[in-house]
Amino acid sequence: TLDLTCRRAPCFVKFSEMEEMVNMEAEINEVQPLLSSVKTISSTSQFYFIGKKCEILQDMNRHLEAILKEKRALRKRLIKHRCQESLPIEATFHKCIVELLTEAVTFIEKLESHLQSIRKIPQIPHMMNNMDTTLSKTEVLMIELEELTEKILKWEELQKEVYSN
Repeated sequence: TLDLTCRRAPCFVKFSEMEEMVNMEAEINEVQPLLSSVKTISSTSQFYFIGKKCEILQDMNRHLEAILKEKRALRKRLIKHRCQESLPIEATFHKCIVELLTEAVTFIEKLESHLQSIRKIPQIPHMMNNMDTTLSKTEVLMIELEELTEKILKWEELQKEVYSN
């Protein structure tokens, strides 16, 4: 009971706080060498990984620079007028080149028509249905036309009989 009552007094509270602070400082002093060794290990490993990342970034940078140089060269080549620059072709091959160009043009024309017909393939069932309906409508119209021609012929005969009488 004496110990319990003594601890509650303000002078003993300060003493216990001081004791706790000393214990904490001792723990810090124990952990501090470990922390410094961990820091050195982490900094060296961090430098190693940073070095690796730097190498990777430099490789990527070199690759991107090469692509940009190629892109610039391609743009320059595309912007230039090609009429003044031509590949040297021997005179014996000029006829073959002309024939090849005409065949290329016809191939492109045929290719376009083939592509158009291929694009129409999904529409074929719909077109067939339309053709069936139009065929049935024309058959109905033909039947009506036949009936109408019969009526006209009968009417004509009646008119002849009326005028003849």
